[in-house]
Amino acid sequence: MSEDKPADTVETAEGNAIPNGKGHEPGEEITALAITPPAEAGENPHRTENAEANLPESQEFLSGMEEKKTTHFTDFEGKTSFGMSVFNLGNAIMGSGILGLAYAMANTGVVLFLVLLTVVAVLSSYSIHLLLKSSGIVGIRAYEQLGYRAFGTPGKMAAGIAITLQNIGAMSSYLYIVKYEFPLVIQAFLRVDNPAGEWYLNGNYLVIIVSISVILPLALMKQLGYLGYTSGFSLSCMVFFLISVIYKKFNTPCPFTDFAFNSTTIGLNVSAMDPGGEPDPACIPKMANLNSQTAYTIPILAFAFVCHPEVLPIYTELRNPNKKKMQHVANISIAVMYGMYFLAALFGYLTFYGEVEAELLHTYSRIDPYDTLILCVRVAVLTAVTLTVPIVLFPVRRAIQQMMFPNKTFNWPRHIAIAAVLLTFINLLVIFAPNILGIFGIIGATSAPCLIFIFPAVFYIRIVPKEEEPMRSFPKILAACFAGIGFLFMIMSLSFIIIDWTSGNSKASSGH
Repeated sequence: MSEDKPADTVETAEGNAIPNGKGHEPGEEITALAITPPAEAGENPHRTENAEANLPESQEFLSGMEEKKTTHFTDFEGKTSFGMSVFNLGNAIMGSGILGLAYAMANTGVVLFLVLLTVVAVLSSYSIHLLLKSSGIVGIRAYEQLGYRAFGTPGKMAAGIAITLQNIGAMSSYLYIVKYEFPLVIQAFLRVDNPAGEWYLNGNYLVIIVSISVILPLALMKQLGYLGYTSGFSLSCMVFFLISVIYKKFNTPCPFTDFAFNSTTIGLNVSAMDPGGEPDPACIPKMANLNSQTAYTIPILAFAFVCHPEVLPIYTELRNPNKKKMQHVANISIAVMYGMYFLAALFGYLTFYGEVEAELLHTYSRIDPYDTLILCVRVAVLTAVTLTVPIVLFPVRRAIQQMMFPNKTFNWPRHIAIAAVLLTFINLLVIFAPNILGIFGIIGATSAPCLIFIFPAVFYIRIVPKEEEPMRSFPKILAACFAGIGFLFMIMSLSFIIIDWTSGNSKASSGH
């Protein structure tokens, strides 16, 4: 995200790109560029590569150019390998959403869940295509600056606010898991049956300790590329989670018996009811199932593939970047996550059927709180979500930079201060926050449709020159429909959630 000074000077001379890193050119440059309509890209001698980008055949337009010219596209030369980029994007996609997917499947049925998951995965990939196409045409690789190019300052602010909300929601949900799970794990390892208020079993203290000792140092890295190793490790933790869920399916009796009603958790007999309210003793998976909790499923699924704020920063740092290569990175990441999501949801659901809880790992603890394998899985999931927080923090910091300090170059004190303030805010949110499902549902229903559907589509329609694709052309009509799906999806999810809350049987308001 940093800015090399020489690249900056080249950039200003060429007038080609607004850098998307921490540094930006003086305001006049930005305004001048914004005023220049994208249609002139072909006539402007300074932007020859953009003219080439307008030709559909030359998707590889950057790779064929001389080495020194590639830096014109962005504010510094990318050094991150293809594999590391896949790890980073995969880690950005793979959030704590995977823990809620079995519950989502219990409330939609296997077939309906698979259909919804497939649709969301395909739409996410198409949406990344729209983002990359827009960014290739104007030579900008920052979500907020694409918004600026399309709609001026309101566009930039809208994108920045949506990214901030979405990613703060994601970070809150990850830290919420740390707060909720970490004390239980320590308690189980130490075999403390009746905690007497020890500080190390207090989730609030543990969240703060993890934030300061693990997340903050990683969040202070100058570039996302350095986090490729931690992302790879984070993903391997999730693979371990998946293998354990599959293994457990074949080792858990179907109408399972709770460990002991009085020993660890209270009220298990209440939660042993189906979320819809009727008991479900049968062990037959439902192929399609609709109930009041189905409303939460769509936002949780949408939340499961949101990696759009991270796509452009990862593209920026990709070695020898071009649109085709970045689309491959995105498709591989989405395909791998799609497989993991479906398997985790399927086997989690087939283990507990109607009894599955909104947070899958808690359901295992009801069978045996001291199960060593599940304890290890919990540690793995904790590690994975903790290591995802820095990845998700990068786009928020960049959005804040773009909104508040648009013309400032990179500077360490500001870089560190924004990370520290964000983490402090999120810690406060988590310590005084509602149930995790409420966080997922509301944020999934508002900012996720904007980032996945609406913004990429409207930016694409505004940025792609009319000479290349008239407003009535198929790609633009498709993009307009795509934005329509986003609005529909947002209204539907929000209304479901509001109806659910007002009817008073919401799991989100009741807590576990």
